[in-house]
Amino acid sequence: METSTPQRPARTTRTARLDALPFTHEHRRLLVGSGLGWAFDAMDVGLISFVLAALAQTWGVTSGELSWIASAGFVGMALGASLGGLLADRVGRRQVFALTLLVYGLATGLSALSWSVAAMIVLRFLVGLGLGAELPVASTLVSEFAPPRIRGRVVVLLEAFWAVGWTMAALIGYLVVPRGDDGWRWALALGALPALYAVVVRRGLPESVRFLEARGRHAEAEATVRRFERSAPLRPGRSTAEPTASPSGPVDVAAAPDAGAGGDAPASAEVAAPAAAPRVRDLWSPVLRRRTTMLWLVWFTVNFAYYGAFIWLPTLLVASGLTLVTSFGYTLVITLAQLPGYAASALLVERWGRRPTLAAFLVGSAVAAGLFAGAAGTAQVLTAGMLLSFFNLGAWGALYATTPEQYPTRLRGTGSGWAAGVGRIASVLAPLSVPVLRDAGGTGLVFLVFAGVFVVAAVGALGLPERRGSILEE
Repeated sequence: METSTPQRPARTTRTARLDALPFTHEHRRLLVGSGLGWAFDAMDVGLISFVLAALAQTWGVTSGELSWIASAGFVGMALGASLGGLLADRVGRRQVFALTLLVYGLATGLSALSWSVAAMIVLRFLVGLGLGAELPVASTLVSEFAPPRIRGRVVVLLEAFWAVGWTMAALIGYLVVPRGDDGWRWALALGALPALYAVVVRRGLPESVRFLEARGRHAEAEATVRRFERSAPLRPGRSTAEPTASPSGPVDVAAAPDAGAGGDAPASAEVAAPAAAPRVRDLWSPVLRRRTTMLWLVWFTVNFAYYGAFIWLPTLLVASGLTLVTSFGYTLVITLAQLPGYAASALLVERWGRRPTLAAFLVGSAVAAGLFAGAAGTAQVLTAGMLLSFFNLGAWGALYATTPEQYPTRLRGTGSGWAAGVGRIASVLAPLSVPVLRDAGGTGLVFLVFAGVFVVAAVGALGLPERRGSILEE
């Protein structure tokens, strides 16, 4: 009688095991934990738009000085994004995430004590260092854990915490800033909360498995994968799904395979050589050159139009004749439209894909900016502003979803960070350009320029490769 020989289970990589998991409670914990840091980031950026409007009245600050206060933070963000991405690929995503929260939280608290325009500019630069590094690092960390079939949606949900933070800023601006000459100081003092949250991040969030394996830290990588494998799915009864094959090749190969879903890595894996240190020039290799060019174009143009519009929005509304409180109330209503924009983007990045969703929302942003240029009266201003919030923040969600997917693991933080850093250059220029454009042609010209910039961004988005459902490249 012939007997069959039992077959050994096929070897699989840790990253493949991680990619095959359903969305679990550990995934949700990571998303919410990173998202809270993201919300605090947005709260800080949003607060400065209300502080600028208050300083124009309490300190008598000129438009030029207000521009420099706003731009100083973005100079810091440009530098922070570039350095933060490099550090994330060298020392880890979680470590840099916690450090950036601590830096910008403490610097924001100190900004509340500013005694002059010069002091405010210096402190805003320090705030920007932390802010700039935090965003690309957080999106990279979340994207490296999210299941491939819903990775885009998860990253857009992370980006949706931006709307939560900006809404918090709008509420603080509306309720706290107008309550006296020192209202803006109390608002900035509340912005110090991320310094406390940094402790939670450092102790509670996992380090990227892909990063750990790239650095030869296989025991830690195995422990993290098992932590996620033991976690219960958010939808009980759903079976583990196989990862989708990448259009660019087979499932990614980790630094060393293990002996199956429950086995230990072979001894040779523990001494595997770490990956080479990332270099910025690697972003311009023949394979990555076009991706980097298109990403930098989109990041630059989206930053220019977004920060030019929203950082100045309360001040522009006050300049049009509205009171400080009314201006802040309008801004709060406009800000709330960000949430459905993110929801729509989260749905469409997995149905349409990253590229068409990003391009469509950028075209919508261009139309909304054009409508705002010709808006007259409360109803038109609010409608155009809400449409701009909806489409612009939906575009941000799609952009953050696609950026980490364009690069292999050893360059993922560097590529995301440098794209964000180039974008921050535009965010420096935008606040400086608004007073010049307004003097030349009023608020209408300002938003017509932004509409044109959004069109350029949409063209750049169409030049990116589509990565929906693909396995992250190693």
